[in-house]
Amino acid sequence: QVQLVESGGGLVQAGGSLRLSCAASGRTFSSVAMGWFRQRPGQEREFVATISWPAGNTYYADSVKGRFTISRDNAKNTAYLQMNTLKPDDTAVYYCAAARGPYIADMSYQYGAWGQGTQVTVSS
Repeated sequence: QVQLVESGGGLVQAGGSLRLSCAASGRTFSSVAMGWFRQRPGQEREFVATISWPAGNTYYADSVKGRFTISRDNAKNTAYLQMNTLKPDDTAVYYCAAARGPYIADMSYQYGAWGQGTQVTVSS
């Protein structure tokens, strides 16, 4: 079982950047895809980005494509989400998740472990 802890959230002005980190413990991090989801105020949790293992193939939601970059460092058991050109609409709690398998995955049910979430607030 993988345990996940997110960090790096905070308050940023529109147009700014943040990098979220997801530290994983447990022996399965290096054999599964990782993903980021978010839950905006009053909305359901939605997919943001995913990265496969070991090839590192990536896939993004249209709303963040070209602005966000997902990556992973398997030696450090850590996944990242670099967020650039942030917009007020990106304000949400961001969750890191470990998939049930190695392939990119964009649906919540494809993930078996979740972090506690980190708040990102983008001011206008």
